[in-house]
Amino acid sequence: MLIDTYGRVATDLRVSLTDRCNLRCTYCMPEEGLQWLAKPDLLTDDEIVRLIDIAVTSLGIEEVRFTGGEPLLRPGLVGIVERVAALAPRPQMSLTTNGIGLKRTAAALKAAGLDRVNVSLDTLRPDVFKTLTRRDRHKDVIEGLDAAGAAGLTPVKVNSVLMPGLNEDEAPDLLAWAVEHDYELRFIEQMPLDAQHGWKRDGMITAGDILASLRTRFELTAEGAEKRGSAPAERWLVDGGPHVVGVIASVTRPFCSACDRTRLTADGQIRTCLFATEETDLRAALRSGAPDEEIARIWRLTMWGKKAGAGLDDPSFVQPDRPMSAIGG
Repeated sequence: MLIDTYGRVATDLRVSLTDRCNLRCTYCMPEEGLQWLAKPDLLTDDEIVRLIDIAVTSLGIEEVRFTGGEPLLRPGLVGIVERVAALAPRPQMSLTTNGIGLKRTAAALKAAGLDRVNVSLDTLRPDVFKTLTRRDRHKDVIEGLDAAGAAGLTPVKVNSVLMPGLNEDEAPDLLAWAVEHDYELRFIEQMPLDAQHGWKRDGMITAGDILASLRTRFELTAEGAEKRGSAPAERWLVDGGPHVVGVIASVTRPFCSACDRTRLTADGQIRTCLFATEETDLRAALRSGAPDEEIARIWRLTMWGKKAGAGLDDPSFVQPDRPMSAIGG
C-alpha cells in the first residue's frame, strides 16, 4: 500500500512514457520546444512494465494512466499496454493524448487492452487551434476522437483549457459539441507548469468563470461530493442528464485532501504531486540490480513523505522546474 502521513492511499499511477510532443501548446512549452531527454535516460519498455508490475502486485495500484509528453509517440506503446493488461490483478488502463496519432492507433490500443482515452482539445476553431498549439493539426484531433469512439475506448473524455483572449468564449460551444458526439467534456484551469514560467493567477480563466459561461446556455446540476470520490473533476449534469460536464479546478478549488495519485516520469523518477519540486530516483535502483522488494520499499517511503497540498494558494509557491510535458498531466 502507498499511504502517506495524512491517511491518503495512492491507487492511481500516472506513467509518463516520453517527454516529447508533436504540438507546442502555449501553456506547456516554448515554440522551439525543449531539450528532450537522451534515450539512455528514458526507461525502457521492460523497465516500465516491471515498475507497473511492482505497483500493481505489491503496492495496491488499481488504475494506470499513460501520459507524456505525447504517449502515442512512444514506439512500444501498444506492447506496453498489452503486457500491463496481462498483469494479475489487471489494472484499469487509460491514456491521455493530444489525439493526433489516435486515428492510426485506436483500434490496436483497444485490442491490446486499453480501456479508454482522454483527448486534449481546447477549441473547435482550426485557426485558434493553430495559434494555441503552433501546429495546423485540428482535423487530425477530430479524426482521432472519432476513431477512439468507434474503437470502444469509452467514455471518451475531452480535456479543454481556456485561455484569455483566445478561446475563453468557447465553453458553451464546446459543451454543445461534446453532448452531440457523446464525449465527456472536462475543463481544466490553466496550471503553473509552462516552461516559460509565464503563468499568472490573476489572468487565468477560473472554474467560476467557466461555470458562469456554461450557465448562459445550459442548466447544470451538481452531482455532489459523494459521487465524485477522489476524482479531480467536479461534475454537473447537463440539462438534467445523462450527459455530464466536469471542471478540474486545481488552482481555485484544490482537491489535495482526496488525492490518490502517484507519478512516474519518463526517466524513472517518482513524484508525489504534479507540483512537487522533489523526485525520487527509481531508475538508478532498477539499473543497479535492486530486487522488487527494495524498489517497493523506496516507493512506499517516498509516498509516506507526500505533502498535504500542492501549495498553489501559498504566496511563496515555487513553480516546478520541469514543464508538464516532462512529468505527465
